[in-house]
Amino acid sequence: MSNITQTLAELLTVDGALCAAVVDSASGMLLAEAGSGLDLDVASAGNTEVVRAKLRTMKALGLDDAIEDILVTLTTQYHIIRPLRSHPEVFIYLVLDRSKSNLALARIKAKDADEKIEL
Repeated sequence: MSNITQTLAELLTVDGALCAAVVDSASGMLLAEAGSGLDLDVASAGNTEVVRAKLRTMKALGLDDAIEDILVTLTTQYHIIRPLRSHPEVFIYLVLDRSKSNLALARIKAKDADEKIEL
């Protein structure tokens, strides 16, 4: 787990980063977390439903594709959900303060984290 812990710590260096997690979407369980500002257990379970809903919709549409990331834009925060390429049932969840963050850079950092995490 030290690889995951280190990768989440690196994600928190992104300007405006509040917290980050790695979540198993099969169970909705939190595998690792860093930072503060949200109840990540609740957020993990809720965002698992977001991922599942998107996958169901893609299947219903007959899309033979994969989710790169899902962005939820709130009035004060960005929430980035990025399934791992190596394990699509697991996703990175990154929460950013919208007023302090660079969304493009955060998405690049989430992609980098995806490539670093080893399960």
